[in-house]
This record gives sequence, structure tokens and C-alpha cells, in this order.
Amino acid sequence: MSGFFTWFKGSTKMKRWIALVLVGIVLVCYGMASILIAKEISFIDITKIVLLFVLGFTCVILGVVFAQKRTLELLIEASDLRLEKGNKNVNVKSLIFNKKIYDKGPNIVVIGGGSGLNTVLKGMKNYTSNITAIVTVSDYGKLPSDSRKQLDLLPLDDIKDSIIALSYNEPLMKEVLDFKFNEGMLKNLTFGDIYLYAMKELYGDFAESIEKSKDVLNITGRVLPVTLDEIKICAELENGIVVEEKDKIPEVVFDKVTKINRIYINPSNCVPAPGVLETIKNADAIVIGPGSLYTNVIPNLLVKNVSKAIKESKAIKIYVNNIMTEPGQTDDYSISDHIQAIIDHAGTGVIDYCIYDTGEVVPEYVRKYNKEGQDLVEQDLQKCREKGVKLLQGNLSTIIDDNVRHSSNAVAEAVVQIICDDLKFKDKQNDPQYVMLNSRLKEQKRRKKNIRPIFKIKKKSTTISKHAAKRNSKFAEKYKERIESIQTSDKKKIENQMRAKKDNEKF
Repeated sequence: MSGFFTWFKGSTKMKRWIALVLVGIVLVCYGMASILIAKEISFIDITKIVLLFVLGFTCVILGVVFAQKRTLELLIEASDLRLEKGNKNVNVKSLIFNKKIYDKGPNIVVIGGGSGLNTVLKGMKNYTSNITAIVTVSDYGKLPSDSRKQLDLLPLDDIKDSIIALSYNEPLMKEVLDFKFNEGMLKNLTFGDIYLYAMKELYGDFAESIEKSKDVLNITGRVLPVTLDEIKICAELENGIVVEEKDKIPEVVFDKVTKINRIYINPSNCVPAPGVLETIKNADAIVIGPGSLYTNVIPNLLVKNVSKAIKESKAIKIYVNNIMTEPGQTDDYSISDHIQAIIDHAGTGVIDYCIYDTGEVVPEYVRKYNKEGQDLVEQDLQKCREKGVKLLQGNLSTIIDDNVRHSSNAVAEAVVQIICDDLKFKDKQNDPQYVMLNSRLKEQKRRKKNIRPIFKIKKKSTTISKHAAKRNSKFAEKYKERIESIQTSDKKKIENQMRAKKDNEKF
């Protein structure tokens, strides 16, 4: 009986439709009773009775239809893991297409590494299950972990992070894969490395073992290493110095006051892993970035035939530009500089669209990044257009743990918007893919409008940032008082430190 009464809870939204059915039944019964007890029936009485019957049957039919619709929603909410946690406003249109078309959604290939890649994966898995993450596999000059040494494995951190990003329950998957044994024969080994080692032994091929993990771990999409060869990322600087360890690149660039001339991988003839080129060829959209330009993005494009496959693919090629510059890699870089670096290494034809942030971040956060040698990426849009790249601006940034990061949902929405516009341009508005994607996109936007944020992040660099000093932006005017207050506070702080230093010298 307890299960029966759960249908009458407020959260189920069923009582209104049950009440409507009951109202309809009462009206129909009242009409029938009027006929039975009436000795004479006038034309007006007949009209009233007919109206009661019509109204009553209409209420019954509507109540039954909407009750069934709500039942379907409740069943999907309870059983479909793809729905966001806590989402109780499910669009039935999207539910109808969810099961049949979600698995037949657009083929999205995301190329990169690190947190930027995983940001895109987290958002895109809400729109399609046909996602493939092509991940850089490189030790980046780091010392191998205990697990790698004992199990003789390739560097798997980025692979494991992508698996976590594509899982239904990210925190739980992370906890399981990162679990480290502290005693016994397995001491210092992580479960994730042991699992991947077991899969490799079972299938005899590293790439296939990762491919099979899609079904074993029940993740959305799949993860492919860009190559099975263990590679190193090397940098040739403008002053001729060559750095063969990724971790030392920013340090050397900073110390030598120089810039990166080019990035190359060693060995240079490494071949792509099985399935990589075929996946790129069959993609509907290829997303490159965001992430460290020279160590997470470009290295994937340097693997033999990868950039060629991207150029030859009929997919939409989308580059997600970074929000902030990165010390020792992209100092003083603009959007066009990022694009040009990719073109210089991979050639033209690898980018059709560039998605970039509005570039407006609250002054306190910009100030924090300025102290670390970072700045907002300058938006020289005309130069980007001259390179034949279409631009799409979006409010992509969010604050996570006091750091400026891409919003996974915002990036995914921007990518899906480009796909929908392309389908619409090709007059495919009735294509199931378009209907499903457009429906989910509208649902996400409607949900965002209904959510009232605790605080709204406004962005654009302040006069603390040199790029903002170059141009008289609306942001600088809007936050003029706050900027002046920060500068005055910094000035007083420096004066107090100088005064204290002089006082100490006197004594």
C-alpha cells in the first residue's frame, strides 16, 4: 500500500491529473442523473446536459492522457542514468527521442588532454553517447609511478581521467580508479592501473582493452590513446634551446626570456593507435581543446596522419580557445596567436570554428592571475576572420575553487549550437538528430533561466590587465571605482612596506 500512496506525493505531480479525471466523472454522472430524474426536458436542459457530457469527457480524456505522460516521465527519471541528478523537469519530447536517438546522436570526437579535454566530455555526454576522447599518452618527462614501474604500463593518468569524465557517477568512479593499496603485495599500486593491466592481458592489445572498458565500466562514449608509442614532448625555443621535458618548458622559457618556436614529439614517426584515424574520418564534429596549447593540444596533431585525417574529414572542426594565457607557453597570446600556432604545426583546414569566452572576469580574479604572470587572452577577432575561421562567442567561464575555468555545460551548448545551425543550414530540421539536439538545447537554456545564481560573474579585464589598458572597454568604465580601490590599496601596501623597511634600517 505504501507504494500506492507514493503516487499522491507532491513531487510526483499526479494529484492534479487524478483530480481532473474525478471532476470529469462527476460532471458526466451529474449529466446522466439529470436525464434520469427529469420528467420533461426542454431544449435548454438538453444543451446543459450535452455541455456537461462534453466537458466531463474532455476532463477525463485530458486527465488520463497527462497522467500517462507524467507516468512516463517518472519512469524515465527513475531509470535513465543519463538525466542530470535532481532534474525533475523533463521534456517529454526529449524523452521520446532519448532512448532511440541518444545512441544515434552525432559522432563527436574530442582531441586533447588534461582538464580541458575532460571539461568538454562532461558536457557533451548529456547530448550524445557517440563521444570519442582521443587522448595524449606521454610521460612528459616525469618519473614513472610505482604502478607503471611494476606493471610496465604506458602513462595512463589522462586515460583514467577521461574515463571518469564519461562515467555516470564521476566521484564514485574517481574514488574507485584512484584507490591506492597501502599494504600487502599490491602496496602502492592503484586499482585503475591494475584494472587496465588486467584488461590488456585479457585482450592482448592496449587500445582494444581501453575500447572494451566502455562496456565493462558502463561509460558514455569511449576513450582512445592517440598513439601506443611512448612519446616525449620537446620544445624548440626562439633562442635555439631545445627542452625535452614538458615540466621544464615554462621554467626555461621564463628564465631565458624567450618564446616557444615550435613543439615536436620524439619519436617523430609514431603511428596512431588502432581506430583513431577511422574515428576522425567518421566524425560529425571534431572538438580540439581547450587546454595547454603546446603540451596537451598540439602534440595530438603531430602524430602521423592525425592532422591529415582531420583535414580530410567532412566533420565540423571546432577549436575551444583558452580563457587565460599560460606562463611559459602562451604569454601575451591573443586568440589569433592560438589559432596560428595550431596552423603552424598542423597546417590549414583543421579549424572551421573557434569558440571563445566573452573575456569578462571580475577584477579580483584577473588580479590574482596577473600576479602569477597570466592574463586574459586578447580578442583580436579581425585577425581570426582573416585566417578563415568563423567565431562564436559565449559566456563560457565559471569559477571553480577560486580558479577561472570553462563551464562544461556552456562549452557543450556552444558545440551543439554549431551542429544544429549546420543541420538547419542543410535543411535538415526534420532530421531526428536535429530534433533531439535542438530539444535538449532549448531545455538546457530554459533550465538556466529558471536557476537564480548566488552571484553573477561579470567578466572583462581591468586596467590591472595590460590588454584592458590597450583599449577603453565598457568593463573598465563599469568597474572603475573598484579598480581604483584595488590600485590604491596596493599602493598603500607597498608604501607601508617601504616605510617599515626604512625603519628597520635605522635600527
